[in-house]
Amino acid sequence: MKRQIVFCLMMGILLMPGFLSVSLQAQETTDAQPPITQRKIDVYNVKELVANQYNDPQVWMDHLENDLMKFWGNKANTVGKSDFFPTFRANDGTVVSGKAADWPQEYQDALYDEETNGLVADAGIYNYIRAHSRQTFAYGIAFNMTGKVDYLKKCRQGAMAILKAMDENNGLYNKQEISSGKWMDARNERNSQDLAYGITGLGFYYYLTHDQSVLEQLLAARKYIFDTYFDPGKDFLTWLPKDVKKNNKNVEIVSQLDQLYAYMLWVTPALPEPYQAEWKADLKKLANVMINHFYSARYGTFWGSATDDFSKELGTGHTDFGHSVKAMWVIYEIGKITDDLTYVDFAREKIKVILNRAYIKKNGTWARRYNQDGSLDIDKEWWGLAELDQAAAILSLNDPSYLRFTNTTYKYWFDVMIDKQYGEIWHMVDGKTNKPVLKFPKVHAWKTSLHSFEHCFLGYMISSYHRDMPFHLYYAFMDNEQVSHKNVNPYFLRGSIEEVKKGEPVMLNEDEQGRRIWDITFDYLH
Repeated sequence: MKRQIVFCLMMGILLMPGFLSVSLQAQETTDAQPPITQRKIDVYNVKELVANQYNDPQVWMDHLENDLMKFWGNKANTVGKSDFFPTFRANDGTVVSGKAADWPQEYQDALYDEETNGLVADAGIYNYIRAHSRQTFAYGIAFNMTGKVDYLKKCRQGAMAILKAMDENNGLYNKQEISSGKWMDARNERNSQDLAYGITGLGFYYYLTHDQSVLEQLLAARKYIFDTYFDPGKDFLTWLPKDVKKNNKNVEIVSQLDQLYAYMLWVTPALPEPYQAEWKADLKKLANVMINHFYSARYGTFWGSATDDFSKELGTGHTDFGHSVKAMWVIYEIGKITDDLTYVDFAREKIKVILNRAYIKKNGTWARRYNQDGSLDIDKEWWGLAELDQAAAILSLNDPSYLRFTNTTYKYWFDVMIDKQYGEIWHMVDGKTNKPVLKFPKVHAWKTSLHSFEHCFLGYMISSYHRDMPFHLYYAFMDNEQVSHKNVNPYFLRGSIEEVKKGEPVMLNEDEQGRRIWDITFDYLH
């Protein structure tokens, strides 16, 4: 098989009678290592790893329809005078009222708890553009995986609403008042992370359609962010606009990382020139910012904040396994997209370190972070589990022994993290009891659908690869589109196109003709 041949060349497979195995150095750390002859060697049966039930694309397709779309399938409705999908929903999916007395129990519990109050305080009053944008992204992934036109139309609905939220300078408002439709947050109050996620849905709609009118707005929005927030003297993206002096001292990794993660990483390969080259340069620029300002060689991780020495402590905000491994795999993918092995080599070994430190062998799950005293926080926060799973899955493309992680952590995801009754993923699960922490509502100001859908999407594609099964992704290009690996790829991964089929016409815009559904088969990932 071609995949076994490639794996032999890249990872040094040992061929033994009766099975295929691979050697891997276990428990790597950033500390000085003893001589190679003294290091433990773990041997894994790759055929058995690949045969695991979760390395099956149908499992992930079922997860999309039966767990995720079960919650989101009919949730594209708007309320009041807002154009945006409702931000706040009860655990059963119903829209949360503006009257706190009418809130479901999980919102009542969240409101009166200091840890969760900020997640729900504005429930029923505002719709957040970042939340709407993430839901738009989710409908886009659902279409990309299934080809169902209804999902595409919901994605377009979301993208068109995002365009309305742009101000005259191509910046985005943060939120909209539901009752009046009034845009909220002046320019000086908008942070760079919100702006990144605000255009996530717009970026995914462009990825699916290559719509030139959307491209113009997307390019303008990204330019506005870099022009307004990137400070050349400080060499990083500021939290608030760089000309704002008051309350703008924080140096946050998410200001940099989420520009890459929320849209740039997977939009860049879909762009025409000269924009693709320009964005590739900015991918490397922000990767360098993260490495230079936030990476700790001592701990092999990234600090969530580099504001001062006091912010660089274990247990502080955004200093966790999830953000660290996300930053690493993003840098790893930047190296592949830009054909620069410097970034690949920097990140690959360090992802291994983070995975080994975060993995709890006793029960086959991921830890959340190190506490300030150095102990492991074993509680399970949905997005961090997704990022660790994705990092291990990405490395498994070249080294299937990384399935030893995902085969157990996927089981935990399916057994514990999914709300079997109403669908979607619990925000937090207690690491000791394996029960959801219900004071965290399943959907709120910072949790909608992005991580759960991306996790499903990568699970589908990468499991197809391991089973040596070509997989279909669906797009909505114009008839005259020239399709190749130069402008069409499976998300941020690189793929070999086996077959292209043009399907039914689809009318998304009354002013354009000639758009149809494209069924593209990929037979290889790297």
